[in-house]
Amino acid sequence: MAHAGPVIVVGSGLAGLCTALAAAPRPVLLLSRGQHANGSASMLAQGGIAAAMDPDDTIEAHVADTLRAGAGYNDLHCVQLLAAAAPASIHWLQAQGAVFDQDGDTLQLGREGGHGVARIVHAGGDATGLRVTTALVAAVAAATHVEWRSDVEVDGLVLRGGRIAGVTVDSGGRSETLPGSDVVLATGGIGALFPSTTNPPGANGAGLALAFAAGAALRDLEFVQFHPTALDVGAGSLPLVTEALRGAGARLRDGIGRLVMANAHPLGDLAPRDIVARRVCQARRETGAVTLDARGLDIDWARAFPTVLAACLQHGIDPRSMPIPVTASAHFHMGGVHADDIGRTSIPGLHAVGEVACNGVHGANRLASNSLLECVVFGRRLGAHLGKQPAAWSHASNGGAAALELVMRGPGLDHEAMQLLRDTMGQAAGPIRTEQGLREASETLAPLAGRGWQARLAQELLACAYRRKQSLGAHWRADAALTPSSASIAVA
Repeated sequence: MAHAGPVIVVGSGLAGLCTALAAAPRPVLLLSRGQHANGSASMLAQGGIAAAMDPDDTIEAHVADTLRAGAGYNDLHCVQLLAAAAPASIHWLQAQGAVFDQDGDTLQLGREGGHGVARIVHAGGDATGLRVTTALVAAVAAATHVEWRSDVEVDGLVLRGGRIAGVTVDSGGRSETLPGSDVVLATGGIGALFPSTTNPPGANGAGLALAFAAGAALRDLEFVQFHPTALDVGAGSLPLVTEALRGAGARLRDGIGRLVMANAHPLGDLAPRDIVARRVCQARRETGAVTLDARGLDIDWARAFPTVLAACLQHGIDPRSMPIPVTASAHFHMGGVHADDIGRTSIPGLHAVGEVACNGVHGANRLASNSLLECVVFGRRLGAHLGKQPAAWSHASNGGAAALELVMRGPGLDHEAMQLLRDTMGQAAGPIRTEQGLREASETLAPLAGRGWQARLAQELLACAYRRKQSLGAHWRADAALTPSSASIAVA
């Protein structure tokens, strides 16, 4: 007996949208918490998309910069796939309706931290994520093979004989089971587990925790990138001050006016993010504040940085005449559900793509503007793979007569417990870590592990960070002796 087996895509950020589009002609059920892509990190992305589009640039140079930023811990095969597919990905996005900034008849290319040349494609200046994601939302809405259900929370996985057979969702307090032969987690990152983040509030690791509960293999959880320039206006989800502003000449200064990155790295303010984030963290501790000084620069703010300008003005800061207060905040998770180069995980039928996944492409530290690119490249690869699979599945191939098994993520923590968790993670698992701090944080969160999935996930991250004794990329152990791989990324 055959049963309909749609692809269920969980998450409507750029990775989920690209996967859903590329899975044609298979039927796709796209599930999202909010309406369309609202609330996704993709919509907030100010950085652009890295691609070797300039005649003087090469795919090999993009690969080399990615490996350098990732401390050489990257999966070389996946990095080569990413860089090689980048130019075609830009053209594909244009075909979907994305309009990128141009200089005359050619694409305008910017430069960001860690890149040796200008290779960043933008749309609407610092509104790239919004513009590109909006174009793909329209493309998905017009796709006849995709059914989009919003305002649902996926809180469980259904398995039969060890293979995925569907999901459970909560829709307005009503529980429902949805059958599917393949499930794709495209649920984003974990920034909301920290006291401040550039991510939206919904980036709380829910998809990663669901995979963890089901026993899926996880990878590299300790590698969390902190963006050095979030707008320093409190806690929670903070506006991002894009790295492209430093590419345009803005300089970081400490609380007494000294240049933060002076003599710290050959690339100065455009050094890889982990280095800059640690310096910002140190400078704030030592002098009380860090600012990004963009005064006096020849910038058309309304065209190039409308998002930053609006966010600053909303908080009474005019970046054209005032230094911008900034802080290092949780930004991107290089770790995640262990996936291969087409998104397959250790559980048959369960796939992961985008920030929730870890295929090794970013190594120990993501290169600027490779994140949206990852969503497009690996989302399209996964979708194309799933689109070639049969649109129906047999009872036998999906576990036969085996009983259905329901794996639930479980209840979450209350507000007070979440505040304790975030403060603990910020103190122990931020840009600068120590063995003692990690051990004490794990002990602090232990009583919460039985009360909420966030604590169990946080404890797993702390355990991974504790086990990695040496510094590597974004994982910086202040109490560790420098190793050859970490010596080049030391804090001055």
